[in-house]
Amino acid sequence: MNLTDLGWNSAWEAKFQVFSQQGFSAGRVVAEHKQLYKVITQNGELQGEISGRLRFQALGRGDFPAVGDWVVLQERTGEQRATIHAVLPRKSKFSRKEAGGAVEEQLVAANIDTVFLVNALVHDFNLRRIERYLALAWESGADPVLVLTKADLCEDISDKIEQLKSIALGVPMHVVSTVTREGLDSLATYLQKGQTIALLGSSGVGKSSLINCLAGDELQRVHEVRTSDGRGQHTTTHREMIQLPSGGIMMDTPGMRELQLWEAVEGIETTFEDIGQLAVSCYFSNCKHQNEPGCAILLAIDNGLLNRERYDNYLKLGRELKRIEQKANAKVRQDNHAKEKQRSRYKRDYLSEHLDV
Repeated sequence: MNLTDLGWNSAWEAKFQVFSQQGFSAGRVVAEHKQLYKVITQNGELQGEISGRLRFQALGRGDFPAVGDWVVLQERTGEQRATIHAVLPRKSKFSRKEAGGAVEEQLVAANIDTVFLVNALVHDFNLRRIERYLALAWESGADPVLVLTKADLCEDISDKIEQLKSIALGVPMHVVSTVTREGLDSLATYLQKGQTIALLGSSGVGKSSLINCLAGDELQRVHEVRTSDGRGQHTTTHREMIQLPSGGIMMDTPGMRELQLWEAVEGIETTFEDIGQLAVSCYFSNCKHQNEPGCAILLAIDNGLLNRERYDNYLKLGRELKRIEQKANAKVRQDNHAKEKQRSRYKRDYLSEHLDV
C-alpha cells in the first residue's frame, strides 16, 4: 500500500504542509496493539510509538492516534520504527464511551468515508440497538449504510426491511449472504480506491465473513455458526485496516457487546428526525410531550404514526447522553483541580529550593 492507495490526497497534503516544511513525513495508522501502531509510509511499514510531548499534551484518549488516523512522523527506517509527533485533524471519527464505569472516550475508527452498520437478519435483530448505532454513525461525520447479513437464514426479509425503513430514514440498506454471495455486488460502489469503510456491529453478526468474501481470501478467522441460536462467535480482537482488490480500504473492529453514547447530540437529532419534525407542530412551543393538549408527538403515537417504543428509545438515549455529559464535566473539573494543585506544589518547591523564603 502507498499513501495514495490509503486515501492520501490534496486535502491531506494541505493539512500536512507545515509539518513537511519541518522535515517530518506522513503515514497512516493501519493497526493498533496496546499503544504500538503499525504505520504505512512512503518508505513502507513501520512500528510507531508516541512521542513524549504528544503523550504529555494529550487531554484524553481521543487525542491519541487511532486506526485510520494520518500522523506526523519522524522515521527511523534503519530500525523500521517511527516516532509519532502529531495527529492530523480528522475529517470523521467514530467514538463511544469506554465500556464500564470510566468516563472516557474510546475512539473506534478515524477518517472513515462510509460506516457499514452490520446487522444479522436473524435471532439478534434489534431495532432499538440499530437506532443506537445509527446515532453514533451520524455523529461520526461518515455516511452510514445498513448491511443486513445472513439473508440465507431469514424467512421474513421483506418484513424486516419494512421495520427498518421506519427507523433508518434515508439510510441505504443492502441484504447480503456470505454463504450464497447474495447482494455482495451491491456494495461495490462504496469500495472504490482510496475509500475507507469501517465495519461496526455486535459480536457474531458476520463482519469477518463479509471481509473474507469482499477480499476474496480468508483474511479473517471465523467460527462456525452456533446451532443453538444461529449466531456466529466473536473472532476479531483488534482494529486493523485491510486493502481490498477493488482498492477500497476495509476497517474491521472487535464486536461491541456494549455500545454507550459519546457526544452524540447531532447524531440523535438526525436519527430521530421524524420526532423532531413532529415536535415543531406541537401547539405549545415549550411542550414536554407528556399530557399537554395539542401535542403532535402524543397524537402521532395514538394514531399509530409513531411507534411508542421508538419514542421511548429516543428519550432513553437523550437521558443517557445527558448523564454521560454531566459525569464528563465533573471529571474535567476534578482533573483541572488536580493539575492546579500540582502546579502550586511545583511552584512552592521551586521557591523553597531557589529562594530564601
